Amino acid sequence: MTAIKHALQRDIFTPNDERLLSIVNVCKAGKKKKNCFLCATVTTERPVQVKMVKVKKSDKGDFYKRQIAWALRDLAVVDAKDAIKENPEFDLHFEKVYKWVASSTAEKNAFISCIWKLNQRYLRKKIDFVNVSSQLLEESVPSGENQSVTGGDEEVVDVYQELNAREEQDIEIMMEGCECAISNAEAFAERLSRELQVLDGANIQSIMASEKQVNILMKLLDEALKEVDQIELKLSSYEEMLQSVKEQMDQISESNHLIHLSNTNNVKLLSEIEFLVNHMDLAKGHIKALQEGDLASSRGIEACTNAADALLQCMNVALRPGHDMLLAVRQQQQRFSDLREQFARRLASHLNNVFVQQFTQALLQLYNRSYFLSVPGHDQSSTLAQHSVELALPNHHPFHRDLLRYAKLMEWLKSTDYAKYEGLTKNYMDYLSRLYEREIKDFFEVAKIKMTGTTKESKKFATLPRKESAVKQETESLHGSSGKLTGSTSSLNKLSVQSSGNRRSQSSSLLDMGNMSASDLDVADRTKFDKIFEQVLSELEPLCLAEQDFISKFFKLQQHQSMPGTMTEAEDLDGGTLSRQHNAGVPPPVSSEKDMIRQMMIKIFRCIEPELNNLIALGDKIDSFNSLYMLVKMSHHVWTAQNVDPASFLSTTLGNVLVTVKRNFDKCISNQIRQMEEVKISKKSKVGILPFVAEFEEFAGLAESIFKNAERRGDLDKAYTKLIRGVFVNAFL
Repeated sequence: MTAIKHALQRDIFTPNDERLLSIVNVCKAGKKKKNCFLCATVTTERPVQVKMVKVKKSDKGDFYKRQIAWALRDLAVVDAKDAIKENPEFDLHFEKVYKWVASSTAEKNAFISCIWKLNQRYLRKKIDFVNVSSQLLEESVPSGENQSVTGGDEEVVDVYQELNAREEQDIEIMMEGCECAISNAEAFAERLSRELQVLDGANIQSIMASEKQVNILMKLLDEALKEVDQIELKLSSYEEMLQSVKEQMDQISESNHLIHLSNTNNVKLLSEIEFLVNHMDLAKGHIKALQEGDLASSRGIEACTNAADALLQCMNVALRPGHDMLLAVRQQQQRFSDLREQFARRLASHLNNVFVQQFTQALLQLYNRSYFLSVPGHDQSSTLAQHSVELALPNHHPFHRDLLRYAKLMEWLKSTDYAKYEGLTKNYMDYLSRLYEREIKDFFEVAKIKMTGTTKESKKFATLPRKESAVKQETESLHGSSGKLTGSTSSLNKLSVQSSGNRRSQSSSLLDMGNMSASDLDVADRTKFDKIFEQVLSELEPLCLAEQDFISKFFKLQQHQSMPGTMTEAEDLDGGTLSRQHNAGVPPPVSSEKDMIRQMMIKIFRCIEPELNNLIALGDKIDSFNSLYMLVKMSHHVWTAQNVDPASFLSTTLGNVLVTVKRNFDKCISNQIRQMEEVKISKKSKVGILPFVAEFEEFAGLAESIFKNAERRGDLDKAYTKLIRGVFVNAFL
């Protein structure tokens, strides 16, 4: 074991500046015997660190390797299993319990004794020793601090003290006075002993002679003790006085602390009160504006707008923790909620009245215009000729200008009471859809009359207006329903139904005109149709764009530019690519403000697409070649609208109508080819130009003049291919 200890010290611990104190050969309990060594070590450098190291012999050679190390301060319990009988088993309790079996009981006891001594010296008895014999443990640590912990591993400090120069000189003088000091040490020692006895006797006599001085010294000491007692009494009284002063100072310090704490709390409380007052106090002027402000004047609208913004800021203030538990704060919040509800209700009612008033005013203007055109005794054709330049839609800019004053209030209503905001949006769409339906239908009726140029059909136009009393009755019914956001609109429905019936009859009578041959119409008629159709499209386009821009500004809806193809699908139609909306006529679900704008436009202008289709059908019946004009004009307007916003209502609607125009164009080409096939040439004619060849020449000249610099040139080239093929096929039959 000594050789192993020496090898471990040399190979493992010396390189780490450690000294091996004790070693025991062990194996784990209950397992195959794989021997290892537990070593108790201390570091050679201060502060001293005591460790327990597990060392295992390598399987590939005769050298040892360090496997695991524990700090002795982490050892909680040493369990020897049995304090009476010899038992090689013992347990060490670190973060978990390690069970060991020593090779012999002697090695186990020596190792436990070493741990106990290290515990006594370095750990101040922190380790508990269980089932350990009392004979094995020492009662106390040896008194010498430098004495070895293990009894032999550290050198004891030498008590020999070297003589100084004076002592050496005295000894040499003494030895010179005695001749036998060197030769006879016993005689020299005896002589020194006699002289020492003489000196001791002299010292005793000197002490006895100085007894008087000793008594005097004792008296002085007694007096000194009395003085010390008096000083101690004074010091005690001083200490009591100081203690009283200390207590008073402590009280003053505590009082100052409380005063400082009170001042701090007052400052914080004042800061919180100032915060609440500054952020949750609504001026009386704002309250009066919200309750009684004039929403009809510009100054009143501005005051109400400022008051509404101030109210919104007060309601949206970020309260600090604990503010919502204050009764005054809750009362103020409830007051703000009541003001918001009251003003939102008043604002919604006023805007609803404005909608009704504008609708009624526009409706009366429309009736007056219709009544002028239907005055008895006037020749209808002359009246229409007189007003031929009046093919224009009414301008809604004044109405938009008046409503845009309330744009900021609408934004406030949208953020505070979305239900009333939605109610106003619905009412606006209801009123505007009826108004635009009347205006657009009248506009298209005038356009149809101008296209036909007949007076027979125009006589029905006189049945459009109603009596002034009927208009007044409808107006009163509208004003009666203005008090509620979702009031009854039955009167508006009646008004719309009665007028739309006449419109349908007028439209059907115009569409019942017989087909006219191209040879019966000259270039002037076609040019007139082209101008009227262009004027119709030019009037519709700014109307839709102005209304869409107004909706975006008034209802605070953002018009986001969308990428082409996100909401539309491409449809190839013989030489032109056209975008059409998914499920035309069925608005998509509202997923954003852009979709909301589109749905509002669809509901407001729901009659544009049917009226355009009717007008296109009328133009096709008048002259099938009109489809060429309509294809060029409609394509140009669709291209212009898509450059602005491909997903807008105008772009989608015109794109849908363009599909119808393209079909009519294809139908016109098919009719030309069919006429070629039906031509019968007289057998008597030997030489001459075939009729359909002359007709093709006429068609080509007309088409080239129409499609000059047009975007849909590809459609015409495809039509040429079909017509030329038909000419050659029928020419050689």
